[in-house]
Amino acid sequence: MKKQLIYRKLAKYYDLLYLWKDYKEEAGRLKKLILKYKNSRGQKLLDVACGTGMHLKYLKKDFSCMGTDTNEGMLRVARKNIKGVTFKKANMISLNLNKKFDIITCLFSSIGYVKTYLNLRKTINNLAKHLKPGGILIIEPWFTKRIYKVGLPHMTTYNGENVKIARLNTSKRKRNISYMTMHYLIAEKNKDVKYFVDRHELGLFERNKTLEILGKAGFEAWFIEKGFKQTLKMKSRGLYIGIKNKYEK
Repeated sequence: MKKQLIYRKLAKYYDLLYLWKDYKEEAGRLKKLILKYKNSRGQKLLDVACGTGMHLKYLKKDFSCMGTDTNEGMLRVARKNIKGVTFKKANMISLNLNKKFDIITCLFSSIGYVKTYLNLRKTINNLAKHLKPGGILIIEPWFTKRIYKVGLPHMTTYNGENVKIARLNTSKRKRNISYMTMHYLIAEKNKDVKYFVDRHELGLFERNKTLEILGKAGFEAWFIEKGFKQTLKMKSRGLYIGIKNKYEK
C-alpha cells in the first residue's frame, strides 16, 4: 500500500477536503503570538511542512517567508497558488537550510509524521539551529495517547459542482503511533470515479516529554490550550510556544 498519496500524486484535491479550515484566521492568531512573544528583531519566517502553503498566503504580507515540505506534489500546488514565497523540498528531521529565521512554524499536526521520540528530538534540535536567539517556534501538535480515540469512524466530504470527494477511515493505535487507513472516492466531471487507499502513521507525543525535549534544545517552552479551531466535532489541539534562549551555546 502506497502511503500519503493525498500529499503527492493527488495533492490537487487536498485543499478541497479542508475548505472548512480558516487559514486567514489562523494566520491572524499566529501574528498575535509572534508580536507578543518574539524577541528577535527580524521578520524572517519558515513554515516547516507547509503543505500547499495556505498559511503563508496570509503571513507573507507581514513576514519574509519560506516554506519547506517533503512532498513535491504539495509544493507544486503551493508554487502555483502562492506567489512571493520561496518553497523548498526538505525533511524536517534532517533540515539543513544554512539560514537563520526569526519565526519557525510547524502546523496542522505535521509534527506527528516524525513518528518517534528520537526523530522528534532530531527535528526540534534542527529547528533550534535554524532559529535566531530570541526567535519564536510555534508547533501545532497531533494528539496524545489519552486524547486520541481508537475505533471511531470518520468521514470528510467535498460536494462541488464538478468534483465530489468522500473520505472515510477508522482510527487505530499501536503503542505510541496512531494509524489511519483512509479510503477515498473521487468523482470528477467526464471522468471515471477514482478509488484509492492511503495510510497515515503519526506519533502520539506526550506533552511533558515534548516540553522536556524543547527545553533541552534551548527553548523556554510552554503549551497553550487555545490553538486553532478544528471541525465542530474536534477540539483545538493546542500549541507549543518556544522562545530560543538569547545566548547560544
